[in-house]
Amino acid sequence: MYPHTIDNGHGERLTFLGRDGDRLLVSSEVAPGSGPPMHIHWQQTETMRVESGRMGVAMPGVPDRFFGPGELASFAPGVEHRFWNAADEPLHLVGEVFPADNLEYFLSAVYASTAEHGGRPGALDAAFLLTRYRSEFAMTTIPSLVTRFVLPLQARIGRLLRRYDKFADAPDPVPGGAGAKLPRRSATSARSSAG
Repeated sequence: MYPHTIDNGHGERLTFLGRDGDRLLVSSEVAPGSGPPMHIHWQQTETMRVESGRMGVAMPGVPDRFFGPGELASFAPGVEHRFWNAADEPLHLVGEVFPADNLEYFLSAVYASTAEHGGRPGALDAAFLLTRYRSEFAMTTIPSLVTRFVLPLQARIGRLLRRYDKFADAPDPVPGGAGAKLPRRSATSARSSAG
């Protein structure tokens, strides 16, 4: 099962290296200018160390930050963020997500749908995944009215059309508890390998 690599076709290759208890260990290669859109992990801490290249990080309300080899960026649960390759060479990252929860399934399904639908996740697939796992993840580039009303309606239509057989093995979502109501916490931190 491990290592397992997924590719979104837009310059991001993510390799799931394995688990260490409830930590999901990953490595990633990101092409220049590429990176995920603004998002939130409601219940997970995401930590990445730059192995080579330069990573840019954006979060609402704070200036963009940049990280070089040996430096860490860590995002607490509930912190809206995005990162990208801020150089002209490949960006190599290693890191972990804790707790692992359903991140591996969620991203694998999103990347597979992106490949199947020619560069973007299929509308019904995205509706299913973002609705089912809303207690764990949010794509904040999607307007809240769409997230609250349109995606659940699309997911219902997908169920009626029996379009979700491919998600028969989808794990149960992690209960939200405070979930979407988590306060924003301190943004990121950086450490060099020397200190």
